[in-house]
Amino acid sequence: MKRVFLIVLDSFGIGGMEDAPSYGDRGVNTIRSVSESPYFHMPNMRKLGLFQIEGIQVAKGADGTDRCGRLSPEAAVARMREASRGKDTTIGHWEIAGVRSDNPLPTYPEGFPEEILEPFRRETGRDVLCNRPYSGTQVIADYGEEHLRTGALIVYTSADSVFQIAAHEELIPPDILYGYCRAARKLLVGKHGVGRVIARPFVGEPGNFTRTSNRHDFSLEPPAVTMLDQLKAAGKDVIAVGKIKDIFAGKGITEAVYTSGNQEGIERTLEYMGRDFEGLCFINLVDYDMLYGHRRDVDGYAKALAYFDGRLPEILDRMKPEDVLMITADHGCDPGYKATTDHTREYVPFLMYGAPVTPRNLGTRKTFADIGATVLQYFGIAPEFAGESML
Repeated sequence: MKRVFLIVLDSFGIGGMEDAPSYGDRGVNTIRSVSESPYFHMPNMRKLGLFQIEGIQVAKGADGTDRCGRLSPEAAVARMREASRGKDTTIGHWEIAGVRSDNPLPTYPEGFPEEILEPFRRETGRDVLCNRPYSGTQVIADYGEEHLRTGALIVYTSADSVFQIAAHEELIPPDILYGYCRAARKLLVGKHGVGRVIARPFVGEPGNFTRTSNRHDFSLEPPAVTMLDQLKAAGKDVIAVGKIKDIFAGKGITEAVYTSGNQEGIERTLEYMGRDFEGLCFINLVDYDMLYGHRRDVDGYAKALAYFDGRLPEILDRMKPEDVLMITADHGCDPGYKATTDHTREYVPFLMYGAPVTPRNLGTRKTFADIGATVLQYFGIAPEFAGESML
């Protein structure tokens, strides 16, 4: 029974792409920044071959070669180039699944225009606060009290293609907030078709507001066929863990479970490894991006990577003879880069491990879509998109 476990370490970039300066990113390198932390420790990923990927740069000794010498990789490894125009979650995951986006999704550095806000107010019956790019934690600190006093919704964006709505759970319960997000999603189409509308519930008192785990994303449907669609059409299981279902708007998914963070994401993955199914288990571990990358927390990011590395042996031990494990990322979010708090345009790593895999270095690939093509080839399915199998 063939199974593929595809884990996305959200935002784990490994160095700026050649076109990064055109995205405003100069000298960005997530792994290099994180490797400067005393908490950076990834011996199990090292064994698989992480530090032998083309172009990898880390702090001296951070790859363990000073102590152990250089190991032959136990996995097939590659550096993945993003062919799409963009550096956000939606476009990155879509390309992994085979969809190349030649046009970036719309962004709103000056806030959303009245042609969107006026019908949004009419649909929700509520006014809008903020309406500009903002940190998700800072926006509730700055506007939360006024939101409670007036009932107006906190609407904000970022450098990504997102329309975010923050609301206090005691004033506007999550189910109602999700309804407001669905209304926004219907409005945000065509030239205003942002990648995601995101519900951002929070709780607490003025001066002590905190976001909850009831976040929910409402994404555009992928504009073309994906590996998920092809797997489902072939009768395979397509299991989504974390925010994968939201990223693909449920398209091509046969089963899904949401998670509160990396720890629960790993636990759900281990549970699925103990179940019989044939197909793909697609996992997003979001904490690197959400909790540490955007907040430019180098040590927190390093600790989160070390935690995953420490749990990796459990994942490897549960693999069956026909299982294939893939580990990759969707973009960068360099916590050491102080020019912005946004995602960074970077290459991402790819590691593929299992009995059916020949360990080797696959160099630099032209597109993330090679991952989707590899998954499909393993199940004997010809991809309906441009991508070259690495199996």
